[in-house]
Amino acid sequence: MPTHTMRAIRLHEFGGPEVLRYEEVPVPEPGPGEVLVRVRAVGVNPPDWYAREGMPDVPPELKPPVDLPLIPGTDVSGVVAAVAADVSGFAVGDEVIGLLRFPTVLQGSAYAEFVTAPTSDLARKPAAIDHVHAAGLPMSGLTAWQFLIELGHDHPSPFQEARHRPMALDGGTTVLINGAAGGVGHLALQLAKWKGARVIAVASGAHETFLRELGADEFIDYTKERPEEAVRGVDLVLDTVGGPGSRRFLRTLKRGGSLYPVYFGAFDDKENAELGVTVTATQVRSNGAQLAELGRLLDTGAVRVAMDSTFALADARAAHERAARGHIRGKIVLTVDQG
Repeated sequence: MPTHTMRAIRLHEFGGPEVLRYEEVPVPEPGPGEVLVRVRAVGVNPPDWYAREGMPDVPPELKPPVDLPLIPGTDVSGVVAAVAADVSGFAVGDEVIGLLRFPTVLQGSAYAEFVTAPTSDLARKPAAIDHVHAAGLPMSGLTAWQFLIELGHDHPSPFQEARHRPMALDGGTTVLINGAAGGVGHLALQLAKWKGARVIAVASGAHETFLRELGADEFIDYTKERPEEAVRGVDLVLDTVGGPGSRRFLRTLKRGGSLYPVYFGAFDDKENAELGVTVTATQVRSNGAQLAELGRLLDTGAVRVAMDSTFALADARAAHERAARGHIRGKIVLTVDQG
């Protein structure tokens, strides 16, 4: 069993990376259906800095409650240190990964030496990779999986009434991925290739070799040409950048095609109907069973997690500063020294 206190990153106010403080706090205790995980590595994701900033751009009605002080983080890879009395299926010593409690709780308190986790959010860590790479998988991998492969839940999207239904991908499908070098993008590219699709990757020129090594059939350097002008007749666009600019990709689609903006923007249903295209999005949700499926793909080598950079837990501020500079290739991960 662990000691009674641990080191963790907390924020006591909203703001820039400087509000992240490395502190000593009590070790949490697992509740019913939970285990206590000794953290080895933590994936860094956009919701981490949205929460740190207080989500200033999110309408009040869509903001989940965020109580301060807050330990941020949702993506964890580690070792089970204790289990609740009612838990079966996991035991002390098991290596696990998880996206914790998202989006029910915006942050799962993963920036810490220990964290409690519902067993439904966990999967076995892929044996073929270390904790650092495993920690980069949960949120980005599940986002790519739920957009492209299987939604896996009945929860409505907070962004639109239409239910997201992933298009079937095969050798006759062409997929364009915007932001292909990022956390979600580089995993989505590999999942689309796993299904047999032809993939057009959009990123800056510095990432071309990296993306072609992952299987991209065609590469567009957005700093030199506009992808929405260079491509026509695409079956599916996964726009991992999303937002207001996502609408420009409508012109790349064939009739019957689909656009999936990861960060939803403003679209005109009438225009979509006239073009004969579908625009849907979803919000990623914790799912241990889907993580297990992704883990098997990592074990076979069909998918790999690329590392942009790693930082010690105490240097979470530097990790957030790296994220703010953009042009990320793969994942940013915090490492936790457990002695």
